[in-house]
Amino acid sequence: MRHVTTPAPAEAPAPQGRGRPREPGVVAAGVYAGGRRVVDIAIEDAGAWSKRPGHVVWIGLHEPDAALLQRIARQFDLHELAIEDASKAHQQPKVERYGDALFVVARTAQLVQDHIVFGETHIFVGPGFVVSVRHGASTSYGAVRERCESCPGSLAKGEDYILYAILDFIVDNYRPVTESIMAEVETLEEVVLQRPLARHEVDRLYRLRRDLLRLRRAVGPVVDVCKRLEHADNVAIDAEMAPLFRDVLDHAKRAEEDADSLREILAFVFEASMMAGQAQQTDIARRLAAWAAILAVPTAVAGIYGMNFEHMPELKWQYGYYAVLGFIVAVCSVLYWQFRKRGWL
Repeated sequence: MRHVTTPAPAEAPAPQGRGRPREPGVVAAGVYAGGRRVVDIAIEDAGAWSKRPGHVVWIGLHEPDAALLQRIARQFDLHELAIEDASKAHQQPKVERYGDALFVVARTAQLVQDHIVFGETHIFVGPGFVVSVRHGASTSYGAVRERCESCPGSLAKGEDYILYAILDFIVDNYRPVTESIMAEVETLEEVVLQRPLARHEVDRLYRLRRDLLRLRRAVGPVVDVCKRLEHADNVAIDAEMAPLFRDVLDHAKRAEEDADSLREILAFVFEASMMAGQAQQTDIARRLAAWAAILAVPTAVAGIYGMNFEHMPELKWQYGYYAVLGFIVAVCSVLYWQFRKRGWL
């Protein structure tokens, strides 16, 4: 982040840490200097700490209320439109610039009970501060904070690195979702090669395709976000951070490609299942037609001799009954042999 830190007034005492905040909506709020945590702070101290040279305030929020967001806005002088967007959980992934601050929105995804559940993360990045706001389904960013704190040299790069770490974590969490769906898709592929899919399996296939379409719609805009962040001339990101955001971009593209390829595979599985079902129906129809043709012979003969005519040539013949039975057996046997030869029976 290209910023100029403003020292705190000489007459004002340095803000004192008040321990880790426990108020609702605040997950963590800390100050970092040189890549190391200095102190946990309260929201009211955040603005003063962010103005101290070489210090970065990192605040994590989870579904905060409007009052808490307004307190955050007053501390960092955030734009009211960005605060309004952050209070709603139905934003498209995007990057917007408000003066020296950036407002970044990314979609998160988790697999919960065989369904993809989506959430959102809104990130404010400005001179000396980073504020992340989580809505909906999302893994806690405590792991991101711990990983950054374990590498002080990287965390010392400042707020741009924290933004990268959060986006990288979001994008990396797409992969377990696609891998889990891939395993289920492979199972469906094995099944469809052996038999047509059952009704519940077809229903599951449709749900997977719908979830993958939603995942594709979530990942696609994140790719655009990473592209903008990669080009430092478009947004206020240090040029040396471009390779890191390029790496996140590559991972996002891979997730996008995985979602597209899985949807195509599911389409092929569905088509294969339909073709297998049609082949099965055709085979059944052939068998029924073959047996109907065989049974038509005795039915026709019995129908003829069931007519109540007085003068019929075979009625007085003592071997007529046996001759008719032999004729029926012979014709039916020939038909059965012909149908078996052609694979209808």
